[in-house]
Amino acid sequence: MDKTQLGVVRGMGLAMLTAVAAFAFSTAYVARVWGVGSELVSRVTLAAWSLVPPAFALFVCIARLAKHRFFTPEDIHGSGLTGGTDKAKLLQALLQNTLEQSCLALPVYIATSIVAPAALLPVIPAAAAMFLVGRLFFFAGYANGAPARAFGFGLTFYPTVLLLFLLVALGVWKAVS
Repeated sequence: MDKTQLGVVRGMGLAMLTAVAAFAFSTAYVARVWGVGSELVSRVTLAAWSLVPPAFALFVCIARLAKHRFFTPEDIHGSGLTGGTDKAKLLQALLQNTLEQSCLALPVYIATSIVAPAALLPVIPAAAAMFLVGRLFFFAGYANGAPARAFGFGLTFYPTVLLLFLLVALGVWKAVS
């Protein structure tokens, strides 16, 4: 592996460790003091609030690109009609990645809120918080290359993937029992 790949592995590994630690903390300690009920209304409310951080990150990306296009004559007509400045291309890449991450996170957060055991529900807002923090790290590091954005990408991605694997495991457990 070259230096860039090693930097990506380091950032992604740190993000995975952070996600696992945050989930462990939230299930061990947060669940004791914050009791989300098992009733459906409580679970749906949890899902709804947990969708706010990804939606906010998406809003920020859309607003940043729209503002740039409005104030930049070369980009005001949009990427479909122009080649786009380097800044517009960067903002579009941030928006595209955030949209992709959001499209994965939203159904996973909702499904986990509905089917996970009550003791595991605190991992959902933990994942949502990591989504937002991960986006901040991703935005800050993006222009400096893959190693600089790897932690932010991973902190957004891995909590969602861990929840997805949890859902699959719950589905398999239910099917075989």
